[in-house]
Amino acid sequence: MNHYFVDRDAAPLPTWLAAFPQARALRRDENMAFPAGQPAIVWYRCRAGESVESVLHFHVHQAGQRVVLLADEPDESVVEAALALGASGCCNSHAAPEVLRQVALVVENGGLWVGQSLLLRLVGGASRALAAKSERPPRVNWATLLSEREVQVARLVAGGASNREVADQLSITERTVKAHMSAIFEKLGLRDRLQLSLHINGVNL
Repeated sequence: MNHYFVDRDAAPLPTWLAAFPQARALRRDENMAFPAGQPAIVWYRCRAGESVESVLHFHVHQAGQRVVLLADEPDESVVEAALALGASGCCNSHAAPEVLRQVALVVENGGLWVGQSLLLRLVGGASRALAAKSERPPRVNWATLLSEREVQVARLVAGGASNREVADQLSITERTVKAHMSAIFEKLGLRDRLQLSLHINGVNL
């Protein structure tokens, strides 16, 4: 997986390079180019006083690429704006290298990263929005809608495990995990891992 750190100036923070020594730092402008067809995570820094829109409007999404916003002042509004603009996650610009690697692992495996404290603050608003879209009767025990193996996969994913970690714990392939995830989303009427986590952890959808 390639990593690109994009900032106002092409001067990466030491923690970024400590997390990903082979990463490239790019200056944010209209002429940025990323190799087509290569999987990559593009990390955009949003400095204090900048809007998320002004930072992410430079990015043209390509297949295999995921975007993470690095915010100097992360809060609920910043996270919501980043996700609305297609980012797969948002974390503090000065996060420790091990946190950045964890973010990358989650995002690379199709998850969303917003951080535990921010997730708790987002749950209330997100659950209300999801409730309006749900067509299933309330108080249905989600586990009764899934097979035994799908329940195991769903619980692990809702706990924050990546596809690779689920595969290792259940002694199955990542391809099988993805197949189970597709079935779980369809049976529960959910779109992504964040909704699944909210649903399984007690939020009424």
